[in-house]
Amino acid sequence: MLYAVQMLFATTAKKSSGLSSVVLLFIVIVYGGLYFFYIRPRSQRNKAKRLNTRKVELGERAQTIGGFVGTVVKMDDGLITLRGASGAELDFVPTAIARKYDPPAPVPDATDDEHHEEGDSK
Repeated sequence: MLYAVQMLFATTAKKSSGLSSVVLLFIVIVYGGLYFFYIRPRSQRNKAKRLNTRKVELGERAQTIGGFVGTVVKMDDGLITLRGASGAELDFVPTAIARKYDPPAPVPDATDDEHHEEGDSK
């Protein structure tokens, strides 16, 4: 009886190892396809977008990753010089530039007489 149980477990172990290798191969193929057709192109687009926002030219305003905002006054091979509002000039490596700085347009005040109709009760 013990021999029959051992043989039963041995045959099911052989069958399940073949099935598990097929399942494992299927999972690897699915994840490989997801990587090459979804994750990799998406990360390349994000990287290109990030590098494009970091490109600055002379005279443009830029913000660093530390929050310093200034105007680009000089660009060397390895450094970008920013001049702040107080006139201080600081040198940064190009990877420290976070983005071009475009301050948001001012929002019109809601208390203007043209848009305020509370006093018109005639």
